[in-house]
Amino acid sequence: MVKMLICIPARYGSIRLPGKPLVKINGVEMIKRVWANAQKAVKNFPDCAAVVATDDQRIVDFCAQNGIAAVMTPESCPSGTARVLEAVSQMPDQPDFVLNLQGDNPLCPPWIIEAMLNAYAADPTLETVTPVVNLTWEQLDVLRENKKTTPFSGTSVVMDADKNAFWFSKNIIPAIRKEEKYRAAGKFSPIHRHLGVYGYRLDVLKKIERLPEGFYEKLEGLEQLRWLENRVRVKCVVVDYRAFEQMSSLSGVDSPEDVARVEKALNDCGEF
Repeated sequence: MVKMLICIPARYGSIRLPGKPLVKINGVEMIKRVWANAQKAVKNFPDCAAVVATDDQRIVDFCAQNGIAAVMTPESCPSGTARVLEAVSQMPDQPDFVLNLQGDNPLCPPWIIEAMLNAYAADPTLETVTPVVNLTWEQLDVLRENKKTTPFSGTSVVMDADKNAFWFSKNIIPAIRKEEKYRAAGKFSPIHRHLGVYGYRLDVLKKIERLPEGFYEKLEGLEQLRWLENRVRVKCVVVDYRAFEQMSSLSGVDSPEDVARVEKALNDCGEF
């Protein structure tokens, strides 16, 4: 049986939202919400565990008080991915597969986490895995409208027949000729939006962290392009938000405004 780990990087410092992991969302600390979502997924996998990787004693203390496994990592870690690898390196019994669940992503549903774990459990040769959502035409229209004011919000992906990524872009890809014909054919567009959650085979994670920044990665600001530039396969798992569709357009929490948006979504849709 493969050993899997959900690692939750949670850095205390944030310019726009200091102490971000401990900020309360509807009265519950954000890191506690992310942990709860991870635990709902973990319970279905006997050989899977979860841990918070942080750089601050205040988060370690909070985790200890709330029964949350946590490890201290250096403040100097340049990214969440590096923090995950640092946390894993401290473990005497290392996993085969690591899922990086950002500590500022309280709206990642447990079933999306499960889908990624299931993908690796079914095929341990996978190098990396990430979830994507097939946009309806209505959702695509919203994305296009958003990009008029924030052109670098929202990432789309194109895939081969086996759902391995060809490319990711901040542009909407692919372009659609004769769009009216496709709109008439059904509810869903040919566009898939990428959700910024990643899982890695451990040996691949170590390889990724040694790679220099890629040319296209620098242009688009997407770390996964470094992997594709170096022929690392990225398996895409198509998921949905079920009855929580309103949450699908929200990602990480980086500001007080984001906290308000997440609270509204939870109030409107309910808890997972």
